[in-house]
Amino acid sequence: MIDPNVQAVIDAHKARAEFGLEKYSVDTTREDVDLAGWLRHLQLELMDAAVYIEAAIKQVKEAS
Repeated sequence: MIDPNVQAVIDAHKARAEFGLEKYSVDTTREDVDLAGWLRHLQLELMDAAVYIEAAIKQVKEAS
């Protein structure tokens, strides 16, 4: 049996992929983005993640 947390991540990836395809009508097999473009997309996502982590850390500190 698969770890339920792994399954939750798989399900979330599938839902995200379906959402992105519906919203943008393209997926990551597209050929109009070069390596620098993909790296820029990743950089922007990671910057967002850092902000989300900072907000969560502040909530944890405030709750304790």
